[in-house]
Amino acid sequence: MNALRKLRRGIGQIELVALPRPVPQSGEVLVAVRCAGICGTDLHIRHDMYSNLQPPVTLGHEFSGVVAEVGADVCSWQTGDRVTVESAAAFCGHCDHCRRGDTQRCPQRQAFGISKDGAFAHYVVARQEALHCLPGHVSFQEAAMTEPLAVAVHAVMERSCLCRGQVALVTGPGTIGQLVVQVARAAGARVVLSGTARDRDRLELARRLGADHIVFSDQQDVCGAVDLITGGNGADAAFECAGITAAVRDCLASVRKGGEVVQVGLTGRNIELCYDSICLKEITLKGSFTHNHQTWAKAVALLAESNVDLGPLISGEFPMEEWQQAFDLCEKGAGLKYLLYPNANSLEG
Repeated sequence: MNALRKLRRGIGQIELVALPRPVPQSGEVLVAVRCAGICGTDLHIRHDMYSNLQPPVTLGHEFSGVVAEVGADVCSWQTGDRVTVESAAAFCGHCDHCRRGDTQRCPQRQAFGISKDGAFAHYVVARQEALHCLPGHVSFQEAAMTEPLAVAVHAVMERSCLCRGQVALVTGPGTIGQLVVQVARAAGARVVLSGTARDRDRLELARRLGADHIVFSDQQDVCGAVDLITGGNGADAAFECAGITAAVRDCLASVRKGGEVVQVGLTGRNIELCYDSICLKEITLKGSFTHNHQTWAKAVALLAESNVDLGPLISGEFPMEEWQQAFDLCEKGAGLKYLLYPNANSLEG
């Protein structure tokens, strides 16, 4: 089979190579990959900016596919099942975090495409518990975006206390920001989304997909705009999805007294803040990192009930042999989500 692999540390060092078809062991399932999404993590790996990488490794952790083979002791899955697969390839199962179900915090957590061979390949092996059955109306393309949807679900439905009728500020109209908007709307909140003038198309897309208000952060005072929208009360919750200092500051300034800020984006650097506002406004500041099994069940339920619309976020689809073109478009910030098709007949079956 063909696989797109990071062969060694260093900028680039990614090649499409031939590998033997993997064989599922006891408790494992072999999945024939239909669609796989390119993530910002893949771009960081391309530029050797991801410290946890363990090359050589096949990239890709956002994917959907069809069960091709099952290992011993697998009773829940059979050949031909349409599935999406959690990005967590393994975790210890014994630490306090794992026992509570918070496997995203496990110090031994391993992820596809980083420390385990991932989905930019014809086939990938996964633990049977990581699979989720696709609702019949959900396409492989949409299903390949379940992982970023789960990131948004974890932030909104599990880390925040956002309630129906409340107001949420979301900063950054990238893929995760777009999905946080939709999940917050599904939770019954009114949503304000901020971005810059260069994000105009993304902001307008978000408006069509459910954002109640959009704010151009380089042309308007975000805090002032939120005050106008809320009658001076401020946002009940703010979700920082841009990963930039200005957006973090906007969240702290715009949230109401006693509100909460959920940090979803990664800044990649130390930043300077008016930290006293956390104390003076009694703000609850939370981090949100990836997801766990329960998160994925909620994400699939949202797909099943058609409470989110993922299709409009897909900007392009490429055979895996054209991965460089797809990566380049991602790096230019052209569009939102790009998909690779590892198999020639990737949408059949």
